[in-house]
Amino acid sequence: MSVKDLKQLQKDVDKAIKAAEDRSRKDALTALEETAKKHGFSLSDLTGAMPKKRKSSPATPKYAHPENAELTWSGRGRQPVWFKEALENGKTPDDLAIA
Repeated sequence: MSVKDLKQLQKDVDKAIKAAEDRSRKDALTALEETAKKHGFSLSDLTGAMPKKRKSSPATPKYAHPENAELTWSGRGRQPVWFKEALENGKTPDDLAIA
């Protein structure tokens, strides 16, 4: 066999191994879930797995650009350039706050 054929064979074998491992893992998980269910538990009850976290909503804007209300900032993270410039020009954060 050529080197190219051997490398292709290696890729095919790796792919087959991964598929077999995935199948085996899925079968084991199914068996565990069925056993837990027979005893009146869920698998997460027995393993102490944490429930999935909630998705957080985007932060509410607290500050708006004085001339362009579409430019907003929530007060989290780095200050936008327009906010810094407004502060340098004598504005206060209260002046830029959304009412």
